[in-house]
Amino acid sequence: MPLVDGISATRRIVDAQPSTRVLVLTTFADDADLFGALGAGAIGYLVKDGPPEEMIDAVRRAALGEPRLAPSVLSRIVARAVEAHAAASSAPPAHPLTLRETEVPALVGAGLSNAEIGAALHLGVTTVKTHVSAAMEKLGLRNRVQAAVTAHRLGLVDDQFRPLDR
Repeated sequence: MPLVDGISATRRIVDAQPSTRVLVLTTFADDADLFGALGAGAIGYLVKDGPPEEMIDAVRRAALGEPRLAPSVLSRIVARAVEAHAAASSAPPAHPLTLRETEVPALVGAGLSNAEIGAALHLGVTTVKTHVSAAMEKLGLRNRVQAAVTAHRLGLVDDQFRPLDR
């Protein structure tokens, strides 16, 4: 991209059209690019050496709002989330979420889909989406990847991706 880098392009796209889902496909998988793209609002991050079927599936899923990350990228995100969690004090930071809005991001952080969250909490998928959206709005998040990382940061899930009882 000769005129602008991918992070700036992602930020511009998401700022101009917040409902647009940006899936980054790159040859660069360094942390600065990865976290910069996710921080700019990308819903996924794939490395070009992945299988073509995986890329096609990722595009389809991103269009549905489901985040997709290359396995090598996901392991780095998890490692960073675990480090951040360990570095934080034992008391989770204060947040403006209701009890339900805390349960739902914890299950997002555990990797559950909206349908799986609904089944676990005995809620309809539309209600789950409402709680996810409310929590993301209150926390200033743009997508489920950020919600999952924040669930780890807030201590809502453990290092094995299990929701913690609150």
